[in-house]
Amino acid sequence: MSIVIKTPAEIAEMKTACRLASEVLDMLTPLIKPGVTTQELDAIATRYIQQEQQAISATIGYQPPGYPPFPAALCTSVNHVVCHGIPNDRPLKNGDIVNIDVTVIKDGWHGDNSRMFIVGEGSIAAKRLCQFTYEAMWKGIEKVRPGARLGDIGHAIQSYVEPAGFSVVREFCGHGVGRKFHEEPQVLHYGRPGTLEELVPGMVFTIEPMVNAGRREIKELPDGWTIVTKDRSLSAQWEHSIAVTETGYEVLTLSAGSPPPPDFVRGV
Repeated sequence: MSIVIKTPAEIAEMKTACRLASEVLDMLTPLIKPGVTTQELDAIATRYIQQEQQAISATIGYQPPGYPPFPAALCTSVNHVVCHGIPNDRPLKNGDIVNIDVTVIKDGWHGDNSRMFIVGEGSIAAKRLCQFTYEAMWKGIEKVRPGARLGDIGHAIQSYVEPAGFSVVREFCGHGVGRKFHEEPQVLHYGRPGTLEELVPGMVFTIEPMVNAGRREIKELPDGWTIVTKDRSLSAQWEHSIAVTETGYEVLTLSAGSPPPPDFVRGV
């Protein structure tokens, strides 16, 4: 399967779906408090996507080969859940961390992003993990430009988080995105600079590092979706959808409520 190169007009259309995906997270942000359940957040998000945005959830009923259908509009990954957590009726409690991942389809285009949220007052260790993971995503984004290689992105992420004592999950990666939810290329969050595919204008893909406070090993729960750290250490993830431009990159999943980029970012 080859990499789909988007035209500037197609990327402009795709930005609408990406902005809507980010606005779902904006809308949810004030609701993420101790006592709310991820199931309640999912019901609110589903209504918002369908009724307010007139868009479609990409994940409700999503069923790759070998997986059961995913039942929700959000992936809600709490504490030691790495990714693909299914919303449930357990109330979030003070100090939890949760990744919320949402993908919407608007006019045939997918917009995919996720953010970390700290419920109430988080521990210093939890805040540090979330912050390092956010910065690591941006370290990867900053490598995006024509002529760079996918390995440059992975190396930038890995070489930032590992010296801080964290580990990078290997089994899941970023991916191309567009008219399909998952396209080529795969975007690894570890690797060697100067390796893998060369970046060219018109590529659109996600950068979404999953970083564990402990060891990098993971396991799948019996529901067929939820991935957790084997050592039950905390895990964090952030995600943006990125377009390669003639001169560098454009972050497509930005909205009014997007967290600001770190100070080292040269300009978005």
